[in-house]
Amino acid sequence: PAGGPARAAPASAAPVSIAAVAERAGVSIATVSRVVNGVAKKASPATVERVQAAVAALGYRTMGAGRSLRHGRSRLVALLAANLANPSMAAIAAVAEVALRRAGFVMVLCDTHDRPELQDEYLLEMRAQYARGLVLLGAVASPVLQQFVQAGEPLVFVNRRNPFGGRCHVGIDNRAAGADVARWLAGQGHADVAVIHGRLSSAATAERVQGFVQAWQGLGQALAPGRVLGLDSLDHLAIGYQGMQGLLQAGAPPAACFCTSDLIAYGAQRAAAEAGQVAGRDIRFVGFDDSPLNPWVAPWLHAVRVPYADYGEAIVRALAGESGDAVLAHELVLRGAPSAPGA
Repeated sequence: PAGGPARAAPASAAPVSIAAVAERAGVSIATVSRVVNGVAKKASPATVERVQAAVAALGYRTMGAGRSLRHGRSRLVALLAANLANPSMAAIAAVAEVALRRAGFVMVLCDTHDRPELQDEYLLEMRAQYARGLVLLGAVASPVLQQFVQAGEPLVFVNRRNPFGGRCHVGIDNRAAGADVARWLAGQGHADVAVIHGRLSSAATAERVQGFVQAWQGLGQALAPGRVLGLDSLDHLAIGYQGMQGLLQAGAPPAACFCTSDLIAYGAQRAAAEAGQVAGRDIRFVGFDDSPLNPWVAPWLHAVRVPYADYGEAIVRALAGESGDAVLAHELVLRGAPSAPGA
């Protein structure tokens, strides 16, 4: 009977029809359709309650594809990450999923591996699925992305800016963060510094390096030849390890080393330790991201802290069109005593 005790349908039951929901609630099929599709403005609160109770009791599920076609969009939001092996991207994806779920969306996560053709494949597939929005966590320039930008598709760019220009970016001011590192190292009296970075095709990485170099030179400091090293690789540990090996093979170790990610700093410290250089005593390391693991595994590492916890809500606001660029606050985190010899 309508309004009876709610009991979930067995998992093996056949799909419940909208007519069955209407019969249980004692209303028309049209009323059920309006309630489940969120357009029940003319229905009384009591009617809405009866329909929702019937939906829950029978285990009725709306046909998402059909509703997507009628509304032009689904509840899906696609997050396309450039490299989920990077803990910073995984952390942002995790907080984004929580915030999107709270806002009533379902997040689909894809790893583009920083490849334009794979990014384009995912973009086209998500449009075919009527995704409500597309969040690009580390976008690369690609033909389909350019088409989407020109067509005004609902895009949000996270960390890396839109490679074709435009707003709706969520991230920190990477140039300012790089400059903060340069000013702090100069204030500590370090004259011989090095920079180890990843791909400069990443706008975020390029901005960090540019901010550091410009501020360093603006302070009247000079970077010795060969002290800025980068490798074209997605493996940040290998970038740091091989970069520090190159620095050490070229001569005396630098007094300080700015690494454009924490993982790069981990790799660089490993190469330095194998050469007998103690992090914090012989070489001062500054990383970027400030992974939650740092206090546990890298107490020798100072780092620019990226406010991961703030990304989720900022992404939701951007998707809703409530903001243009969202510049989140960073800070330079300084850690304590140098590592013991042999650490």
